[in-house]
Amino acid sequence: MSTTKRTLRDVGALGAAMVAVGASFGAIAIAYGLPPWTPIAMSTVVFAGGSQFLAAGLIAAGNPIAAVLAGLLLNARHLPFGLAVANTIGGNWRHRLIGSHIMTDEAVAFALAETDPAHRRRIYWLVGTTLFITWNIGTVLGVLLGGATGDPDALGLDAAFPAALIALILPSLRDRPTRLVALAGAATAVALTPVLPAGLPVLCALLGLLVLLAPSRFLHPRVSPVEETRC
Repeated sequence: MSTTKRTLRDVGALGAAMVAVGASFGAIAIAYGLPPWTPIAMSTVVFAGGSQFLAAGLIAAGNPIAAVLAGLLLNARHLPFGLAVANTIGGNWRHRLIGSHIMTDEAVAFALAETDPAHRRRIYWLVGTTLFITWNIGTVLGVLLGGATGDPDALGLDAAFPAALIALILPSLRDRPTRLVALAGAATAVALTPVLPAGLPVLCALLGLLVLLAPSRFLHPRVSPVEETRC
């Protein structure tokens, strides 16, 4: 299979998945009691994936300030992303404005995997545009589905986004420090959920990063010669 065909296949698969996840967002937003126009407007104007799920839940729980703070934290990674693909997006201010709006983890990853600048730019715009369109299509479908069923949770759509996130983070959990940070953050969030308002436990999960301050022998235990031989 040629590189072009493989790329188009991968982008098509991402687009299909984005429709499903976008639909879960639209349906969940309706289940939270938000007006139908709200998730559609968020997907068009914000286009922030996971931040939209979090923001919808926090707004429904009456914590709009926490929603804003959580969204800023979750999307802070776009600052280094923007620096990495600044030349790829283009120098024209229109290109920079639109290109930064459709910036996603996938678009940046696909673009940086290319070595040729022209090809890198085409891939970035292809992935970003595809995901933006499919995400919004999915959101509209989810709003219609949520309004029709009345209880989208009964269809299991509430599990779609967590499942997608788990699939995305699994490859990054191969090294011990990352696993420890993830486990510590998850444990912190679960422990604080009964005592803190909605949304704050997720922010407190950042305390898991304190694990990185542990001694290096804890983060990188030495492998005995016998175990090394077995490996």
